[in-house]
Order: sequence, then C-alpha cells, then structure tokens
Amino acid sequence: MNLTKDTIVSLLGKEDFSAEFALADRIRQEHVGDRVHIRALLEFSNYCRRQCRYCGLNRNNSALERFRMQPQEIVETALDAKEAGYRTIVLQSGEDPYYTPAMIGEIVRKIKPCGIAVTLSCGEFDEQTYSYFKECGADRYLLKHETSDPVLYQSLHPDSALKNRVDCQRFIKRAGLETGGGFMIGLPGQTLETVAQDLLLLKEIGCDMAGIGPFLPHPDTPLGTAPHGSAELTLRAVAIARMLLPNANLPATTALGVLDPGCKDLVFACGANVVMQKVTPAKLKRLYQIYPAKFQETDIASGRKQIEQEIREIGKIPY
Repeated sequence: MNLTKDTIVSLLGKEDFSAEFALADRIRQEHVGDRVHIRALLEFSNYCRRQCRYCGLNRNNSALERFRMQPQEIVETALDAKEAGYRTIVLQSGEDPYYTPAMIGEIVRKIKPCGIAVTLSCGEFDEQTYSYFKECGADRYLLKHETSDPVLYQSLHPDSALKNRVDCQRFIKRAGLETGGGFMIGLPGQTLETVAQDLLLLKEIGCDMAGIGPFLPHPDTPLGTAPHGSAELTLRAVAIARMLLPNANLPATTALGVLDPGCKDLVFACGANVVMQKVTPAKLKRLYQIYPAKFQETDIASGRKQIEQEIREIGKIPY
C-alpha cells in the first residue's frame, strides 16, 4: 500500500482508528496468516561502547552490573532452544568489542548445523562484516534506526549519526541478510511527522522485519524522568507498518507488554505476527535492561510451552 507522509500523519491522529486496525489485521491474515512466530531471544552481553541517552546498557551507566557469556555457553543455549522447539535464535548484545566479527561468525557456524535460523543484533559494523556474517550462516540482522529525525537522533546518540545507522541497514540488505529495522514511540521531541517518516524509512530500506515499541525511561539514564511513550500510538504505528510492509515480520515488542500487558495480545489484532521469548540464563535476565522490566524465572522448555498456550488462547497458531 502506498501512503504519503501527510496521509500517515492524518491516520496517526485520527480519533477513531478501529477501521485501520481491522484493515491491518486483514492484510496480516492475507499475507502471513494466523501463525505467530516465536523467536528465542538470547541476550549474551550487556557491555556496550555506546552512550545512547535512553538505554540502560549505555557505557556511562556505572550502576549496572555487567556480564558476558562465553561462546560455548551461547552455542549450548541456542541448542537448548532448538531442542525446546524454537526455529529461530536471536543473538542480541550491546555493542561489545570483546566479541570480534570472527568470534561472532564462529558462534554462528557452530549453531547452524542444528537447523535453527540465526538472527544477529549486535550493532554497527562495516559492509564487509555483514557479508561475512551471511557467509557464516546468519539469516537475519536486526538494527533499529530508533528515530528518522537526524537532529533528534544526534541528541539521543552523542557518539553516532543517523546516516551511519541507515548506511548499516543498507549494508545488511546488500549482504543478503533479512533486514530488521524499527523505532520507538514517544521519544522526547518526537512528533507525528517523525513517526510517519520512521514508517516510510522502513519501507524505503525494504525491511523484512520491524520492531516498533514504546519508549520506556530507565532511571539510570539521562532520560530517566521523561514520560513513557503511548501504547495506543504504538499499536497504530504497527498497523500502518503492516499496510506498508504486508509481508514483513512485525513483532509484539517486549516494551509494549511491559507498558500495557493488555496490549501484548491486542497487537496481534493490529498486524503483528512475531513474539520474542527470552532464553537468556535466569541469573542474567535482570542485568539486560534497556528499560526496567520484570521477567519470569522459567527454564527454556517451560517458557516455550507457556507462550504457546498464550498464543492459542488468542486464537492464533504458535510456530
């Protein structure tokens, strides 16, 4: 569906969005069906070289206890996820230079023979590195742009620039990896025009997946006292993303469930078709907090069974 920036702004600001939610749900049904893809999310390091002002992992947060998983532990956890029924493992970390491209590539090579898809989410690299990850067997790479406003981006990321981030997304696409993008709703200084441009950037890049979630302030960051983003506006943005990218994988982000638990299920009637389930070791889950959240202390197999049941209860098919 072709939508202009002005049209998207108008849609986002509508008093009654029910017809648009219904349209997004029909598009989801027609293009990706009733399956909800359950991704195993393994957060393997909370070290980060970046200074992102909204993120609890930023390098200036001295209150955070840091951790790194060793490569063999990462591989073993991924294999346990496969055994529990997961078809995709998402390996996510801060931008931690400890893990060289060669090390990440070797981890992927060791995981792939078990027959599980591998998504990486480890930050910015050069084009050659993304191609190397593809050669090692990686299937997807997730790198959110967070905001399409270059001035706002610079204010939130003092050691980076929007151009660098978008260039990396293009590198990922050219490397032949399924390309994941996304952004936050409710960042201080964001407008409906910004959100509209965020959505159009997803389409311009040709994102195969897109995570859209509300901004949640972390108390140990410079934005710790800022208000959180809107759950309703998040749902509207997901719905419009489905209109723009009918075949994309759109997750129900963890942040949305933290902000409003009721929306965790509602988003699947607004265009979403993916959910992330943490398989991070229980002792480490509490330490990987981009924003404050509470997590259940379940083992990998039990967590999989629980989320499958939740998906069936809303009339969808766990996959």
